Amino acid sequence: MSENLQELQTEMRNQASERLDQMSALETVTLMNEEDQKVALAVKAALGDVAKAVEVIAAALQRGGRLLYFGAGTSGRLGVLDASECPPTFGTPPGMVQGVIAGGPAALVEAIEGAEDSLELGREDVQRIGVTSQDVVVGIAASGRTPYVIGVLEEARRRQAKTIALSCNPEPDISQGVDIAINLIVGPEVVTGSTRLKAGTATKMVLNMLTTASMVQLGKVYGNLMVHLQATNQKLRVRAKQMVMQATGAGSEEAERLIAEASGDVRVAIVMKLAGLTKEQAAQRLHRAAGRVRQAIEQE
Repeated sequence: MSENLQELQTEMRNQASERLDQMSALETVTLMNEEDQKVALAVKAALGDVAKAVEVIAAALQRGGRLLYFGAGTSGRLGVLDASECPPTFGTPPGMVQGVIAGGPAALVEAIEGAEDSLELGREDVQRIGVTSQDVVVGIAASGRTPYVIGVLEEARRRQAKTIALSCNPEPDISQGVDIAINLIVGPEVVTGSTRLKAGTATKMVLNMLTTASMVQLGKVYGNLMVHLQATNQKLRVRAKQMVMQATGAGSEEAERLIAEASGDVRVAIVMKLAGLTKEQAAQRLHRAAGRVRQAIEQE
């Protein structure tokens, strides 16, 4: 936190947008699009560290640990968003991936005065969640110097959890002492200091990778099909039927029958069809294969 705010790349003025208030709508969105094209390259430069983080997260989840995101403001909201998408997409228990935002749930829709400035609040949230050595804690801060996130990571390390720092500035304060530091150097924003723009986009891209790639490692997909999804509405029920058809070659009516016999479990339906098994036999194979569809199909 010793840096002056204006020295952070995310707080610098972007020379390309210094005439922003004089630009037309088309000029503005064209400039934003040009700046956004730099985001994927910034993420690409950090892929080695992202992959290391995925390996740590997948190993922890396999052992029964949790993936816990902590952040303030936009960073916190992005963590909560990514965590909340895991149960419907991958069928994870609600507690396996969690997002915590400084100031609590109210901070999702309004600014909570001073929440991000408190080291102690970060420590308290880690204590409240009951972080242990089994967990992975990801501290998210575009600036790389948010006191709340520093407090989170300090307390998480004290509890011997694996720690990952995710920021959008070089040499961020939050990376000190962590197991893995992911730094996404996206440069100055179109609107000076508005890190919900490039920094937010880069952060969202990496969070997508952390959960998606970890779930792939855990066998939560078959091919590229999200066979662990929870079909909780009509769109997802249609998607479930399409997945069974795509994975097995079954027609529409047969896929519907398989899903009904499998009590809505896409994995069971696929294993039933491809391995020629009853619902009970398919479920047993999946249990032995820890839910991995391909392994269940290929079991002798």
